[in-house]
Amino acid sequence: MVVEYIRYRISSEKQNSFLEAYSKAASALDDSEYCLGYELSHCEEEPDRFILRIEWTSTEDHLGKFRSSPEFRAFLPHIRPYINDIEEMQHYQLTQVVS
Repeated sequence: MVVEYIRYRISSEKQNSFLEAYSKAASALDDSEYCLGYELSHCEEEPDRFILRIEWTSTEDHLGKFRSSPEFRAFLPHIRPYINDIEEMQHYQLTQVVS
């Protein structure tokens, strides 16, 4: 398993539409055999910041299989308006430091 983190900076004017878009896009993640889970968090200290955390079966499955799947084609139109608001989009391996 690998965890992808996507950091967004979303202006207050766009936050409602951003959340609505991800609510719709989430069904494509739910339908993907490569997505193990996800969560979208909103920063309290800096309200224009959001972090999407997605667990994938592997980086290769995410980039090679999900991105060429019907689920991705259903996902992308919802989030496309926010791609330029991404500050980071990276895959991370978990370490042994967990609870």
